[in-house]
Amino acid sequence: MAEFLRAPRYEVLPTDDVEERVLAAVPREVTITVTASPRRGIDATIGLAERLAAHGYQVVPHVSARLIKDESHLREVLDRVAAIGRNEIFVVAGDAKEPAGEFPDSVSLLTALSREPHGLREIGVTGYPERHSFIEDDLTIQAMWDKRRIATYIVSNLCFDPRVVKKWVARVRRRGVQLPIYIGLAGVADPAKLLRISTRIGVVDSARFLRGHTNWFMRMVQPGGYHPGRFTAGLLPDLAAPERKVAGLHVFTFNEIEPTERWRQETLARLLAA
Repeated sequence: MAEFLRAPRYEVLPTDDVEERVLAAVPREVTITVTASPRRGIDATIGLAERLAAHGYQVVPHVSARLIKDESHLREVLDRVAAIGRNEIFVVAGDAKEPAGEFPDSVSLLTALSREPHGLREIGVTGYPERHSFIEDDLTIQAMWDKRRIATYIVSNLCFDPRVVKKWVARVRRRGVQLPIYIGLAGVADPAKLLRISTRIGVVDSARFLRGHTNWFMRMVQPGGYHPGRFTAGLLPDLAAPERKVAGLHVFTFNEIEPTERWRQETLARLLAA
């Protein structure tokens, strides 16, 4: 766990103040991933990634299929990613109600990437330990199988139960998918702030967000219901096994970056001193 906490990934939302929050709290060994917002568009994601990279961070922009108009637009985005230097993207379908063009889902975008040299070193995709709010289980399983030929790693979607995550990782491996997995977990975030952020950034409208993610709030607001320390402790020792191919931790910060980073530093110091 100390190894995982030395260099995790922090997922941030491209709000107006997030650059300041990252600079104020996050050391350079933490990789920053930047989500894509239907309201703000892909330019906001790439723009923030460019600025954070200029400050010395390793940055991974999310490329939402539903925000990409066509292959020409995709090439423009990839050119900007190449200029950032890391040559890595995280491909998602996205929350936009209607696709902007040719790519309704992540598989179609990944297929477009496979048709021509893209220069990317790493391509991440999402896996779902729990039932997806809007997609049937058999479709998410089939999609992961389709993506494995193009992607280079998987990030597990937000889940609050380490037992569910461990069972999911075992199922993924039994199905023959051997891509490295980053375990997704919530950082230290206040549920009320999470709701305000989700509405402000336009990830989805607040009513749809609540319908799809009620369990997030219930588990985070219950006394003793969730803490990242208990979650990470519950992952071990199973996910330390080499055959599980767990690459690290992907922390959903919800832009509550300072308390999440404080928890990481305190936990890491305690583990190293033990």
